[in-house]
Order: sequence, then C-alpha cells, then structure tokens
Amino acid sequence: MSKDVFVVVEQRDGELQKVTVELLGIARKLAEDLGQEVVALMLGENIAHNNDTLISHGADKVIYVEDPMLKEYVTEPYAKAIYAVFQKYDPEIALFGATSIGRDLAPRMAARIHTGLTADCTGLEINPETKLLEMTRPAFGGNLMARIICENHRPQMATVRPGVMTPIETDHNRTGEVIKEDIEFTDADMNVKIVEVAKEEKQKRDITEANILVSGGRGLGGPEGFEKLQELADLMDGEVSSSRANVDAGWIEKDRQVGQTGKTVRPDLYFAFGISGAVQHLAGMEESELIIAVNKNESAPIFGVADLGIVGDLNKILPALVAEYKKVKAAKDSID
Repeated sequence: MSKDVFVVVEQRDGELQKVTVELLGIARKLAEDLGQEVVALMLGENIAHNNDTLISHGADKVIYVEDPMLKEYVTEPYAKAIYAVFQKYDPEIALFGATSIGRDLAPRMAARIHTGLTADCTGLEINPETKLLEMTRPAFGGNLMARIICENHRPQMATVRPGVMTPIETDHNRTGEVIKEDIEFTDADMNVKIVEVAKEEKQKRDITEANILVSGGRGLGGPEGFEKLQELADLMDGEVSSSRANVDAGWIEKDRQVGQTGKTVRPDLYFAFGISGAVQHLAGMEESELIIAVNKNESAPIFGVADLGIVGDLNKILPALVAEYKKVKAAKDSID
C-alpha cells in the first residue's frame, strides 16, 4: 500500500539546493494532513553529511544512495536509482523541483512507473474528504488556475517551481531515520560521457536569493533603462529583474525574468518600474513582502497587488528616488 510523501533532493557538488528545503516545507504539511511521514531521497557521491540538515528541515526519514556514477547528474543512472527506491518503498506522493534537473527527471520517472505528473505547480494541498493530492498550476497562458488530481495511480507526482513554497523553520532538535540503499550500477547505465564540467562564474546573485529586487517592464523604453535600475539596486544591495517582454526583446538575460515562465520570487522589497502587471508576471512576485509600483497608467493591474503605488513617469521618479537614497545613505555614513 502506497504511503509517505517523498521529496527527491537536489544537490550540486554535495550541497543542498534551496528548492529542496522549500519542498520539505510543503511535504511536511501534506504528510501531517495524511498522517504519514516525509521521506527525503538523496542521490550523489559523498552526500551523507546532508542527512541531519534534511531532518532538521522536516524529513522524518532520509534514504540516500551514494555511488561514483552519481557524482554529476546524468539522467539514466539517476532514473535507475530512483525507480528502484520507488519500487521498494511505494510512495503515496513524490515531489521534484521544477529545475533543469527536475524537469528532465520527473517525466521519465512518471513514464517508467506509469503514473501522472503535474508540472510547475504553484499550490499543493490534500483534499480533506478524498485524501487525494490536489495540484494547482497555471493554465491557458496563466489566465486560469487548473486543479489537477491523480486518482488511480501512485505515486501522485508533481514538480514545484523554486521560490513558490515556504520552508519550515529549522529545528536542529528533530530526529529521524537514515537508510542507505545500495544500487548496483553497470557501465551500461551510463549512456553519456561527461567530458568536462564548465561552471559559469556569476557576478550577480540569483534573483530568488535577493532580499531586494528592482524590476523593470516595457515602460523602461529600452535596454538602457536597466542601467538606471542597476544604480538603485547597487545602492540598496539588491538585484535587477525584469518582466518577460524585456527578455523576449533581448534587453536583459533570461535568468533575470520574474513570472510564470521565469522565476518566482519572495523578496522583502520589490520595486516594479513600468510593469503593467499581467497575471503571468504577478504569479511570480505577488508574495513579496512589500511591493512598490511606479506606472503612468493608474489602471495598471500592478496596483492591485502593490502596497504602495505611484502614478507617474518612472523617468522622473527613478532619478529622484536614487538622489534621495544617496542623501540618506551619505547622512548615515557620516554618523557612522
């Protein structure tokens, strides 16, 4: 009989990724609603040092598989190991991050196990009557939210975008069970050869990690508009982000995009300059702690989610804001 909520852990170079902690948070709630346990499934090489961390973030059990073949992510050996564990433990629910790895791995697992998969979920909850997992995701271009169930097959599987779910508070006093599973791999399991791992040295933080985001829309008028945003972001130790239109126009990199087809963010402060507020963009930032919007159109949808809305020309308001912040910062520095 299927039981427990499994979280497929994502790690890189032995370090847990933020999406895993977020998934453990929602898994904890789902498991409590079902009266079951949270199981973290981790694959890699030299990864056992993460076991206690996973338990402190909500896992009741950690199942891990260590093997040199799992050092770098390759589809086939990872899929083989997860399939073997799923066959043995028969999970009720399995959650993956909607990352490059999760989006490659989860569909393959669904096909091998013959179950369904709901991708890019923004909400997960247990129906109190049926005890089925209700998986919510945007549909029809984000114009409506679809609620999907997998009634007849197990596990019920979903991928969840990073930044959507909230981690639970870390509890270092939690205890849990750790299980090491040994999977026998052969050379035939490695269907590709990794020649080199080239890591990009990024000067900028991931926008999902930033506490302050200064975001721009089509109202910026061109790529030069982001230079003005960057000045404010630098002053506030924040990062620049964007709506999809600017990414499509080639004004800014894809990894700066906020929204349904970009990244979901929850900063303490979100500036929206010249962003109208299409539902696809709002889906990626409406959970921000404080939203300040600047737009010439007083009817712009962005004002519907903004905590502070300023109707006006961003080309006048932004320089004034930068100048005022410089004054405040200079005064503070002189006191210190």
